[in-house]
Amino acid sequence: MTGALRFMSIIVLAFLMMTAPVLAADKVLFDNGHGERFQVKEQGPLQLSGLAEVLQQAGLEVGTVDQPLSDATLAGARALIISGAFTPLHPNEIEAVARFIENGGRVAIMLHIAPPMASFLDRLQVSHTNGVVQERENVIDGELINFRVNRFQEHPLFKGVSDFSVHGAWGLINQTDNARVIAATGFQAWIDVDQDQKQSKEETASFGVVVAGTLGKGSFLVFGDDAIFQNKFLEGNNKILAANLAACLK
Repeated sequence: MTGALRFMSIIVLAFLMMTAPVLAADKVLFDNGHGERFQVKEQGPLQLSGLAEVLQQAGLEVGTVDQPLSDATLAGARALIISGAFTPLHPNEIEAVARFIENGGRVAIMLHIAPPMASFLDRLQVSHTNGVVQERENVIDGELINFRVNRFQEHPLFKGVSDFSVHGAWGLINQTDNARVIAATGFQAWIDVDQDQKQSKEETASFGVVVAGTLGKGSFLVFGDDAIFQNKFLEGNNKILAANLAACLK
């Protein structure tokens, strides 16, 4: 190569480097289209702005989607978070999110009320209890629905986490080996089926509060409680948990 050609090659390479598009940060979308009342752009105690900050600090771009979930509205996203949905996903949305995961996407679901998410969870082969869990171990301020969870299976979500707090968690059950319970209550927990605020005929058991699973090339996490990541409770181990969640969504 002559000196002139070498010089021209260097000039062209420099030009391409200057004009090449800068890759955007991995994008995480928060679903806002199913009655969610707790938002990433709000600063109140039950809002999710603190979680958004943790994700951004991890190098993730945070956005929202208030349109029906579809291949088009999820295009370009690395991950989807559905936190505190009050209305169910349409069957077409469920299949769109399933395809998103199958193609390598990451999805995190946090339950405020579980029934609206039942069909979607069933598509992921996860079930929920018919009430929130009452616990006898590690209870917070005497309220049996508020407690600390410290029974974990090995998972990156729990790196550096000794326990985390929940405030009204639904129990979770994996239906197949494609999903597994990775955090659970003690063995004396129970569900107040008859809602009389006392244990009478209800049996005690250990209930899952976090489930991890895979579908195709992607993965998902289901949390039985959405308060875990709300501003009011996003401190200590809950904040570490949020940082680990960010890593899992990348």
